[in-house]
Amino acid sequence: MTTIQTDAVDPTLLATMNGSKTSANSTEDAQNRFMTLLVTQLKNQDPLNPMDNAQVTSQMAQLSTVSGIEKLNTTVTAMNASFLASQNLQAANMIGHGVIAPGNTMAVTDGKGIYAVDLPQAATKVSVEIRDSAGAVVRKMSVDALPQGVNTLTWDGKTDAGTTAANGVYTFDVTADSGDKKLAATNLAFGVVSSITSGSSGVKLSVANVGDVSMSDVKQIY
Repeated sequence: MTTIQTDAVDPTLLATMNGSKTSANSTEDAQNRFMTLLVTQLKNQDPLNPMDNAQVTSQMAQLSTVSGIEKLNTTVTAMNASFLASQNLQAANMIGHGVIAPGNTMAVTDGKGIYAVDLPQAATKVSVEIRDSAGAVVRKMSVDALPQGVNTLTWDGKTDAGTTAANGVYTFDVTADSGDKKLAATNLAFGVVSSITSGSSGVKLSVANVGDVSMSDVKQIY
């Protein structure tokens, strides 16, 4: 008679429990395969050195663990699908609304541009530098002291030369100080949401003059 000595869980058993891309992955099938292999092990065990209760209990515990993981994965997958559907609906409702998000572009129309800055703490001095599409500085200006958080600002389109800037997209950079301390100011751009996309990286908002923005990066909605 051929005997099988089993001191640890049969690798075939673990492979079967983990499943493969071409095999069934349901909990019921896994349990059936487990019982078949376990019975085979018991039938072919060495009569002089049979499996003890601890070995059987250990393998049963592994079955319970695998089954539990499969159920958990199913639950998490369902919750994720529900979350994505909810996020898509929320994002769709933002189409046509203006948002503030990280960026340094500013669309100017008829002498008016909107931009913003996020400050880690209140600033006593704020400076703004605005450049045209060629990178030339068209306006340098100072802003009154600003509080901590997101501050939405506007530009009247006036250049340092006193003329009105042409319609188009400009870039800006904000620097801020609190006394003698330099602050890590974050430039924020304003744009209108035109569409949304949903993929493996989550929901993205397509914002005019800003680009694709993650929902989590939106600071304010108008």
